[in-house]
Amino acid sequence: MKPETIAAIATPPGQAGIGIVRLSGPQALAIATRLFRPRVPRPGPFPSHRLLLGQIIAPDDGQVIDEVLLAYMRAPHSYTREDVVEINCHSGWAVLQQVLNLVLQHGARLAQPGEFTQRAFLAGRLDLTQAEAVLEVIQARSEAGLKVAAGHLSGGLGQTIAGQRQAILDLLALVEADLDFGEEVPELDYQGLLPALQSIGRQIAALGESYGQGRVLREGLQVVLAGRPNVGKSSLLNQLLQTERALVTAIPGTTRDVIAEQLVINGLPVCLMDTAGLRQAEDTVEVLGVARTRQHLARADLVLYLIDASEAWQPEDTVQLESLQGQKILLVLNKCDLPMVLSKDDLTARWPHQVVVLSALTGAGIPELRQAIFQAAMHQTLLPSGQIVTQARHYHHLAQCRDCLSQAQAQIAAGAPPELIALDLRAAAQELGAILGLEIGEEVLDRIFSQFCLGK
Repeated sequence: MKPETIAAIATPPGQAGIGIVRLSGPQALAIATRLFRPRVPRPGPFPSHRLLLGQIIAPDDGQVIDEVLLAYMRAPHSYTREDVVEINCHSGWAVLQQVLNLVLQHGARLAQPGEFTQRAFLAGRLDLTQAEAVLEVIQARSEAGLKVAAGHLSGGLGQTIAGQRQAILDLLALVEADLDFGEEVPELDYQGLLPALQSIGRQIAALGESYGQGRVLREGLQVVLAGRPNVGKSSLLNQLLQTERALVTAIPGTTRDVIAEQLVINGLPVCLMDTAGLRQAEDTVEVLGVARTRQHLARADLVLYLIDASEAWQPEDTVQLESLQGQKILLVLNKCDLPMVLSKDDLTARWPHQVVVLSALTGAGIPELRQAIFQAAMHQTLLPSGQIVTQARHYHHLAQCRDCLSQAQAQIAAGAPPELIALDLRAAAQELGAILGLEIGEEVLDRIFSQFCLGK
């Protein structure tokens, strides 16, 4: 069955210099030919990968819709490996919608979200990690996140996983040759396979462990400011944002709800949340505020727990910190501009967490806090140069692959039949193939590409 020609507006809504209507499929050029009148008539076929100036004309009445630049990209040298036409119009909803309507009237159908990229994947132009990276590039929230997404788009992650999959398949081939042609080939030393399996397993495990950093780069670090009322949480929020975002008063309990703001620290996107002070609530509104604080604390990647340096240690702080056991905590000793009753040594003697001393009023210590937040998120001072996993789907398949490899090693150590070892190796290869899109169902593909915007 011949594929349909699809079309969509490929640029976001709003006024801008240009807007693009994109077509892909066997009738893309024929549709464009019916609608496009070049400024300078050209004999012969449309040239590929050239911009032509002209007008979009409504064939029924000859009305000029817009002056455009039209680009034709002949298959297979296009994004989808099909014939692709891009009509560069003046931006604006009315003109783009009118051009799109003409295209649809003359043989195209409206593309589904992500259908252009899905066709590129199905045509073999991209593996599935690259296709997913298209969306990562579009949604990148920081320079660091964009750098990782661009690396995925260039095929780095896919090549790494493909290399590991091939190494597993090479071992599987040895086992299957021993099973099928045992009398014709030298006897296989199964114990000799263990070093290779262990090496692949370590590589898979390291890649999977990078997901913690990758998720943060893609989704942002969730940082919650917590502590007793009036310890300076709202002042610290304002200082980090360099704007008066939260109301600050000397009255304890001023903040009743969660205030969330975005910022970027060393290229790392951070969602910073100011919360109601942790204490025994005195009214219904405060009860709700403290309950919401607890909810955000449970989901936080990092808790900045503020302590007032101008006061003696409070038993309430002991209770609250004990309730946060198991979470990543950075202790912030605030109000160092006042005479300090508590010191950094006092805190480190009580708790195993890192301590930053600062003044949310004057800004002293804020650079050190920003660096501490970054290091707590990335576990090191610099981003790793290798591949980073950013998708939960990839992480799941890597974990399954690692388990299959471990099972294969256990089978060899126990002297199990080769058939069982082959099953584990085949399952491990299938898990990596699923990441690349080699062994994956249509339902999963539809779910992945449905996250894309129209026209991409």
